[in-house]
Amino acid sequence: MTSQQFWDHWAWPLGAALIGIVFSALLLRQYLQRRKPHQLAWFVGFMMYALAAAMESYSGYVDGWNPLIYRIYIVLAASLVGFLGLGSVYLVLRRPIWGHVFLIFNIVFFALFLYGTLTATLVPDSLVAGIAVGGKPLGPPLSFPRAYAFFFNIPGTIALLGGAVYSIVRFAAKREYRYRVWANVWIALGTLVIAGAGSMARTGRTTGLYPAEMIGETLLFVGFLQASTLQKGAMKIRSRREASGAVSTRQQQ
Repeated sequence: MTSQQFWDHWAWPLGAALIGIVFSALLLRQYLQRRKPHQLAWFVGFMMYALAAAMESYSGYVDGWNPLIYRIYIVLAASLVGFLGLGSVYLVLRRPIWGHVFLIFNIVFFALFLYGTLTATLVPDSLVAGIAVGGKPLGPPLSFPRAYAFFFNIPGTIALLGGAVYSIVRFAAKREYRYRVWANVWIALGTLVIAGAGSMARTGRTTGLYPAEMIGETLLFVGFLQASTLQKGAMKIRSRREASGAVSTRQQQ
């Protein structure tokens, strides 16, 4: 086995799929406990990631793509970042209406992309196993329905990075919420790793894409778990105020 074959092996996306399933289960449990919309959006995004990775692994294992599996795979792989970004919108913006608008946006383009992908004529020569396949079987980059992927990739990435940077600035001066700063550092790094690896793959440099995606996935999830609640910081602030109040009372006595 050559070095490239090792880094491109189907076991890497299989590992990413298993990690994604565990992450999704933890996010779902968190949502059931707290009922926050950003937790549900992140659960959907990570579940899409896990399913897409499992399909990538299967295509590598059998050395080919079943056309139907490929159609479902490309929709999930292209759409997941939109739902991860949706979670950031719900978490960062105080008015839920903006999250609702972005949710409707994602659902509409998901439906259009799914319909277009299921009805499109695939390019047989491009329907080959391997990480370089991307959206090539759907046709040229700006053709229908392949172009719909941009409606998830661009807004989703902007939401993830923008939300992370905004939160870093917002919480940097608040000692009790310092953990939120690090949470968003991980989210930003994870987004950059996945986006960078994907951009390199689109130029034909695919070696190491699978491990990079796994690293990016892990960074995102660590950040999401840390950033998913304000309760920790609120409890620290309340404890500090109670301690300060107790000291003030003793001084007055």
